[in-house]
Amino acid sequence: MLKERNQPTFQDKWPTMRPTILKLLRQESVPRAEWQELFWSVHSLCVWDDKSPPKIFAALREDILVFINQAQERVLTHQEDQALLKAYIAEWRKFFTQCNLNGDSAMKLVHAERNGEAFDSQLVIGVRESYVNLCSSAEDKHKIYKENFERAYILATEAFYKVQAPEQLNVNGVHLYMKYADTKLREEELRAHKYLESCAGSVQNLIDSCVSVLVTAFKETILAECADMIRSNETTKLLQMYKLMDRVPDGEGIDPMLTVLETHIYQAGLADMVASAEAITADSEKYVEQLLNLFRRFSLLVSQGFKDDPRFLTARDKAYKRVVNDTSIFRLDLPNKSGVYSKTQPESKCPELLANYCDMLLRKTPLSKRLTSDEVESKLRDVLLVLKYVQNKDVFMRYHKAHLTRRLILDTSADSEKEENMVEWLREVGMPADFINKLSRMFQDIKVSEDLNNEFKDFRKSNNPDVHTDSLSIKILNIGAWARGSERVPVSLPRDLEDYIPEVEEFYKSKHSGRKLKWHHHMSNGTLTFVNKTGKFDIEVTTFQMAVLYCWENRREDKISLENLRLATELPDLELRKTLWSLVAFPKLKRQVLLFAPACSKYTEWNENTLFSVNQHFGLVKNGKVQKRGRINLIGRLQLSTEKSREEDNEGILQLRILRTQEAIRKILKMRKCCSNAQLQTELVDILKNIIPLDAILKEQIEWLIENKYMKRDETDLNMFIYIA
Repeated sequence: MLKERNQPTFQDKWPTMRPTILKLLRQESVPRAEWQELFWSVHSLCVWDDKSPPKIFAALREDILVFINQAQERVLTHQEDQALLKAYIAEWRKFFTQCNLNGDSAMKLVHAERNGEAFDSQLVIGVRESYVNLCSSAEDKHKIYKENFERAYILATEAFYKVQAPEQLNVNGVHLYMKYADTKLREEELRAHKYLESCAGSVQNLIDSCVSVLVTAFKETILAECADMIRSNETTKLLQMYKLMDRVPDGEGIDPMLTVLETHIYQAGLADMVASAEAITADSEKYVEQLLNLFRRFSLLVSQGFKDDPRFLTARDKAYKRVVNDTSIFRLDLPNKSGVYSKTQPESKCPELLANYCDMLLRKTPLSKRLTSDEVESKLRDVLLVLKYVQNKDVFMRYHKAHLTRRLILDTSADSEKEENMVEWLREVGMPADFINKLSRMFQDIKVSEDLNNEFKDFRKSNNPDVHTDSLSIKILNIGAWARGSERVPVSLPRDLEDYIPEVEEFYKSKHSGRKLKWHHHMSNGTLTFVNKTGKFDIEVTTFQMAVLYCWENRREDKISLENLRLATELPDLELRKTLWSLVAFPKLKRQVLLFAPACSKYTEWNENTLFSVNQHFGLVKNGKVQKRGRINLIGRLQLSTEKSREEDNEGILQLRILRTQEAIRKILKMRKCCSNAQLQTELVDILKNIIPLDAILKEQIEWLIENKYMKRDETDLNMFIYIA
């Protein structure tokens, strides 16, 4: 194709274009007409001559290189740092140029700033911008900046603090050094945001470097002070240390602090419990309050010293759990007479004492009477808080149920609503459903019994209109929820009581055919009127106490031997002795109901020569004066507590642990079909860890289940268990 005569060429246009381009490089004024002419010339060349664009690029490159060389010469004529940088920035703002020679000067200015000298920060910022703009890499536009400016900045910072930090630590000591390090870290972070590219990760790189030279390098020296700070409760200093050590990577700063805290809480907590042992072992209220005070104290330490960091809260929990479950002072031995499993290690008595304290709050006691409803609820919540850390919760369940049984039978609950609330709260903290359901059934039985009582009174009145019905109250209870059949104790009842039994049974059969009543006399109680020369007194007694006192019904002045009392009451020897002791040595009485001779200090010393008689001078003494009338409760803690039942309680705890463990193993294997020993143990701990201690029982129950064909070991891998349907 022939070119048209008027088609523009590079050779024709470049001489007229070049003067305008040079003006632009030098940032000289360019008239509008020249701008428009330049644009039109470039456009024409690129459209009409396909060889022009590379020629334009080559010519531009040559002129730009000349301009850069001239600018560099002008900048390097300056020797003083600030003058050099000012000249450099001035030239840079005219055009992008090389700036490698100016990086050291920028670092010197930052160094001067760290030493308190003032300068124009825009000088350093301008240098940084030049490095960023120099890079033409599409993949990483910060490459030149990171390799040159950022690297130089971080190295200069490290060099500065490698000199300063050791001097500060040696001169001022750990406490002041921590303040210095924290201050400098905050200063360097602010400075980094000003002088470094925030989007390139530079700020974090700088902070990591500062942590390394200011904290990690001296962490052993700093951490050596941690134990003393914790012991002295210096929470302000601990908080300073925590902030610094939390910056150290991979937990190398925090982990040693966690270990020190956990050790301190366990040792200090146990030491406090040992120091108070004499007072708190005999008083469940003081015991629980002591535990709660420890928890509050250590929680405050974690809050103020470590900002409630979850890692430190976990350390507190682990140490506090060891204190709660420690057996060195508060030890509960579970005798293993039936050999349910071979090793029964001593356990903490904490769950028993917690249950006793709950009983004091829920029963009509001086403690519950002096507290408001909200205060009682708060203290019950505190019990649940401690219970969370108890390993052998099944012991708490046994004792709590026994106390609840006593309160419901004797009608001694301070607040029926709180009683039922407590059951729901126990459900919320993860107590087993079968245990909670039994407690709920107990409340239902009491409500049903109230209706039955009214019906029974109507039944008696219809048969005998002249009979008085107010003196009798019956409770029909489900044995599965309330008691064990083996707890029944033989006793010869007074004739007045014996006569009621056929009537009650006849009434009940008329209401519920096919059901059988079993009488649990040790769960019964009543009120006797005692009249003597002193006055007239109402005495609340257990059925056993009533059976003993009725032995003097027709012979008030007689002395009766232990053997004759045994024959008359038909009580087992131990139960008879305990019952008699409650009548001859009741702690709240200055004048006892019964007397005995010869004197001895405990009921095990009584023999066939011991004689018992009614105290004709029995009376209630208040403020040193003998009262002629009054009411006294002699039931105390005897009710529902036979010697045999206490032994069975211990055995029952062990038996229940076996059943729960077997049930959990079978449940896991039934779901998994095949399971490794490690996986089985992990899942068992998740299911049972908050209820029973597993250490001693687990291995034996696995073997028992294998022997009884519920599961088997894999023939090729003995650590693998297989479920047998």
